[in-house]
Amino acid sequence: MARALDLARRGPAHGPNPRVGCVLLAPGPVPGARVLGEGWHRGAGTPHAEVAALADARARGADVRGATAVVTLEPCDHTGRTGPCSVALLEAGVARVVVAVPDPNPAAAGGAGRLRAAGVEVVVGVEEAAGRELLGPWLHAVSRGRPHVTLKLAATLDGRVAAADGSSRWITSPESRAHAHALRAEVDALVVGTGTALADDPALTARAADGGLTAHQPLRVVVGTRDLPAAGRLAGPGGEVLHLRTRDPREVLAALHAREVRRALVEGGPTLAAAFLRAGVVDQVHAYVAPVLLGAGRAAVGDLGIGSIGDALRLRTREVRPLGPDVLVVADVEEEER
Repeated sequence: MARALDLARRGPAHGPNPRVGCVLLAPGPVPGARVLGEGWHRGAGTPHAEVAALADARARGADVRGATAVVTLEPCDHTGRTGPCSVALLEAGVARVVVAVPDPNPAAAGGAGRLRAAGVEVVVGVEEAAGRELLGPWLHAVSRGRPHVTLKLAATLDGRVAAADGSSRWITSPESRAHAHALRAEVDALVVGTGTALADDPALTARAADGGLTAHQPLRVVVGTRDLPAAGRLAGPGGEVLHLRTRDPREVLAALHAREVRRALVEGGPTLAAAFLRAGVVDQVHAYVAPVLLGAGRAAVGDLGIGSIGDALRLRTREVRPLGPDVLVVADVEEEER
């Protein structure tokens, strides 16, 4: 299963499909003594991990009848861009299937049941915690019916995102900006408000270390009722631009869910950040904090309607990482805080 999880990590973090890995083991008294085939899901429209592993076994000349399939997510039982993995395993003669995480997607679940009904031994829950960690945002999106939302903040030590004169480039270091661009390349949608779009004229692209665009570009989402200029950096190269004329974060997420967006990164500005936090739809915060003091200027987050320290929104720190002179704090919004 550890090997299957490693294979799964080779798949893209973005897109509507989960990252899944599969290892086929030869039958016999010592399962795992010989690997017959391996595979992972390479993205929407490509063979699923189980089918890829079966193809790899065929390419090796291996007979998979009676084999054990070790897979990180319950084999799907529906026909979408590809056929059901449960049927592919049955037709191949696989005798045992070991699964890390059951599939929460009602449209795809049922593979374990079909396999058991056909006489295949199915074991579920092996290394489940590691599997859930890998699938976190995707599991969240399909089980809750909305994208997993990360709020990105880039601020001074005293919580400012711009100086009193409005200038903000650059508060954080090149190392922080490079990390933020890598995060952009992993998400499905990048969300800002019309205020940020009009004031900063952002490109909202994911860029590599050499300054060029990465292969995957997120959907560029602008939220708010004001018109966007016909010219500007948003009209340049990058992902599709979607202007949602609403101020309601839940309407935004419903529209994105309809487009099969699984991971959304909210980047600004302070008004939009506050709106998503007040609506209780932020799941994780990435705060890039620079050792800079301004003393005045725009705060990183707008008014949350909190009047007492006892009502403060408290997060659970997941990671603290130095990035050049800066520090990245990754924190989860606990369920009870939403």
